[in-house]
Amino acid sequence: MENLNQSARYSKPLIILHWLMLVLMVITYATIELRELFPKGTEPREFIKSLHFMFGLTVLLSVSFRLYFRLNSTSPAITPAPNLITHRIAQAMHFTLYLLMIGMPIAGWLILSTAGKPIPFFGLELPSLIAENKELSKSIKELHETVGSLGYFLIGIHTVAALFHHYVVKDNTLKRMMLPKA
Repeated sequence: MENLNQSARYSKPLIILHWLMLVLMVITYATIELRELFPKGTEPREFIKSLHFMFGLTVLLSVSFRLYFRLNSTSPAITPAPNLITHRIAQAMHFTLYLLMIGMPIAGWLILSTAGKPIPFFGLELPSLIAENKELSKSIKELHETVGSLGYFLIGIHTVAALFHHYVVKDNTLKRMMLPKA
């Protein structure tokens, strides 16, 4: 990888948060898939589901920091510059991914709240956001699952686009999000 100066990259906190959030989202998705290995109502399944909730809420906390740093810094230029349509598609994708990172944990919190279940967060129990309502809980859960499935697709497209820019277009899109070599 060529040596880019710091102004050609995102800030170090943004780079670290980007990759941390990838790990958190992989864990969040993996835990909800892994729950299927255990029968309903068993302790291991409930533990895995608790991990899913806690890591989902960690995504929400992390995206708050990420937005703070993102709104208080500038984006390094892409060279060579993409055309306007490509730029707008990238903006729409990033906006949608941020909605996913904010909306999904809130939806999960609402599911537990409306189901009358505790909201675990690494030894803490968070307050319910709204009153218990079993019907609303089912509706939010269906939406959460549908959007979650869409999330696999969006994350995949984001990854393929970054690799496409790196290996085919050969611009600095991916390099901007990499930490410099020591």
